[in-house]
Amino acid sequence: MAITVQNFIKLANYYNQTAMMMSAICVQKGGIAMENYVGRFFAADVLEYVVEYGRRLQGSGVAVPGEIVALINRFAAQYERVRDLTTPTQKPIHEMTLEEFEKVMNI
Repeated sequence: MAITVQNFIKLANYYNQTAMMMSAICVQKGGIAMENYVGRFFAADVLEYVVEYGRRLQGSGVAVPGEIVALINRFAAQYERVRDLTTPTQKPIHEMTLEEFEKVMNI
């Protein structure tokens, strides 16, 4: 996947839809707090990916509009609050080589 502003926007929209769906599920299940919902771990993983994609987008040399930079920064601030909820790995997937990924996935 080429690193583009359009792809970042798609990922950001996916994360926002996920957060909205999680909120609706929490309400439907009797108003449980978001911090008690088991899906918060998945959302943290998605947010980690979105933030890393945004960082790579900024470093790729592509012209990034100011509002997208602000969005990247807002997601990064959100991620810092939930960083401890992400799935631990020896090395983040976005830093793995194809061979390392295949080994971890037992392919």
